[in-house]
Amino acid sequence: MEHITLLIGIVIVTALVFDFTNGFHDTANAMATTISTGALAPRAAVAMSAVLNLLGAFLSVEVAKTISSGIIDEGSGIKPEVIFAGLVGAIIWNLLTWLAGLPSSSSHALMGGLLGATVAAVGTGAVNGDVVVMKVLIPALAAPLVAGIASVCATRVTYRLARNADEGQTAKGYRAGQITSAALVSLAHGTNDAQKTMGVITLALVTGGALAPGANPPVWVITSAGMAIALGTYLGGWRIIRTMGKGITDIQPPQGFAAQTSAAATILASSHIGFSLSTTHVCSGAVMGSGLGRKGSVVRWGTAGRMVVGWALTLPAAGLVAAGAALLAEQGDWGVAAVAVITLAICGAIWLRSRRTPVDHTNVNEVEPATEAAMPAPSPEREPAAEPEPAGVVTTAVRAVYPPPAPAGVGAGSATSAAARPDAGEQLPGEPPAAAPSRPASAGSIS
Repeated sequence: MEHITLLIGIVIVTALVFDFTNGFHDTANAMATTISTGALAPRAAVAMSAVLNLLGAFLSVEVAKTISSGIIDEGSGIKPEVIFAGLVGAIIWNLLTWLAGLPSSSSHALMGGLLGATVAAVGTGAVNGDVVVMKVLIPALAAPLVAGIASVCATRVTYRLARNADEGQTAKGYRAGQITSAALVSLAHGTNDAQKTMGVITLALVTGGALAPGANPPVWVITSAGMAIALGTYLGGWRIIRTMGKGITDIQPPQGFAAQTSAAATILASSHIGFSLSTTHVCSGAVMGSGLGRKGSVVRWGTAGRMVVGWALTLPAAGLVAAGAALLAEQGDWGVAAVAVITLAICGAIWLRSRRTPVDHTNVNEVEPATEAAMPAPSPEREPAAEPEPAGVVTTAVRAVYPPPAPAGVGAGSATSAAARPDAGEQLPGEPPAAAPSRPASAGSIS
């Protein structure tokens, strides 16, 4: 019994470590657009998000029930070692995607870890496949689409309603709206994601005989899970905030407001019915939708493609790592100790690697080098018609002044006006460099 008690304690600590990584991994979901548009200073944004994550943890336990007694059969012989291995798989995948700046799903990392460890240790019979399909896989596919469509509609309606208003005044109003909607997303994130750790700890207590099957999470479990995710949120996952705020599309205050409001509504609705939703999928879909909804905006599909690949790999990758950890942990005390040592070594190596290119609140709004390198450079020559659709702030700046105004003193119907002004405002081959004075100034005005 002493061994079981000690092991459960290890599982609880590991679950709280996962909750901590979940916090800084998913800070971007609530605050990336608010930080990128300057509605809130980075430190103030993550502090507000941390407090609301903590409060959100106390609003519901429906998702925790899905984790503790839904996807895995509690009476199938699951041991604490298996849960420990599942958490290890989720933590390692969270840290790897954080290092890469990819907003992958912490929720799916946890699901994949638990499923992989369970299958390796007990077999597929311990997995409730219908629950996995209905409450994990289907929401994973539907959530970004629903949030994206809602964000497209909300962005277009927002710009239409404000088309005749003063841009400076509306920007102030939308920044205030962004702060409100970001607060709502943070509250929703605490309601949904903190419960996943509650569910894991509750499952460990049930497997160790400390709780009856089907029991709700105790108050101390709710409190500790809320505090762990809040602390992680406060530290800020700056790498992922940079990707969400600058890497997908260039966000203006009305877009940020529309994206966050759509995301919050989707997350809160799913939490109410017990869907173990990925807040990352929802918020990423909403940001893409806001890019599609604003006329002249550009979605960087290369970054979006990397994200989708990361989403597709999350469940199997975390599951494979957890399966290996489960097979080793089941060898006894030395196996559990070996898994713990290997995990600490991997986490330490990832952290040391991250120090080579640090990202924090001082440089979070700078465009990451990989994205900047992918942007098309201004050229004095007309680009070929077959050039792939460019993405980046340069393209947005050029489109903002398209087409250029007619030169003074030249009639709108003049043939010389048409000849002197190419369709895209670009310099034709053989023209002197002075023929396109506006492009360098527009492109250089956005960092």
